[in-house]
Amino acid sequence: MEIHLPDPDYTGSARARANFRLAALTSLGFVAVLWLIPLLGWGLGLENFGIRPRQLIGLPGILIAPLLHADFSHLIANSLPLVVLGTAMFHVYPSAAFRVLPTIYLGPGIAVWLLARDGVHVGASGLVYGLVSYIFVAGLIRRDRRAIATSMLVAFMYGSVAWGMLPINPRVSWETHLAAAVIGVIMAILMRHRDIPPRARYSWENEVEEIEVEESAAEPAHEGGDPPRIVLH
Repeated sequence: MEIHLPDPDYTGSARARANFRLAALTSLGFVAVLWLIPLLGWGLGLENFGIRPRQLIGLPGILIAPLLHADFSHLIANSLPLVVLGTAMFHVYPSAAFRVLPTIYLGPGIAVWLLARDGVHVGASGLVYGLVSYIFVAGLIRRDRRAIATSMLVAFMYGSVAWGMLPINPRVSWETHLAAAVIGVIMAILMRHRDIPPRARYSWENEVEEIEVEESAAEPAHEGGDPPRIVLH
């Protein structure tokens, strides 16, 4: 399989660097919001407003559970991965990000409300698992060297999160992790034709194209000249 090298004039442009800074600031801003919520709501028991499977009172948790955490250690564990993965997602897949992120934000919550065990499910780890699976699978099914490199980096940094999809720790919402990972894989397949950077062209490719154009221009439109014209009376 041929692996395409992105055009360096595209990946190294001022616009690409500005997009990277914007991606990083967007991810940092979201994590800052996650930190403001417990600081402003200290002692209010916000973590109790998470997803409660198959209970009407737990339906609002589909919207707000990713913003809540059981404690600060839980929040700290999700903060750095969200910054790294969010930056990678917005920078490498800017078009797909606006469809993928809402899906992995809401989708796991719906699955948890329908299928998970009883309890209160909170935390942004669903976003982490959804981003990891999307970025990893997207790099595997594309012929883009930048996507492949991002995929391998994410696998190296966060490949161990796969253990979180198994029912090992009763205090961990493995259902959220598993649902988010599956949704990330599906979205990577559906969005595989988006955010493909222009491919680098080599000098010999341009020369071959010029020769083909010249040969095409030199060939007559029809053998033996123009076909005879038939006039009907």
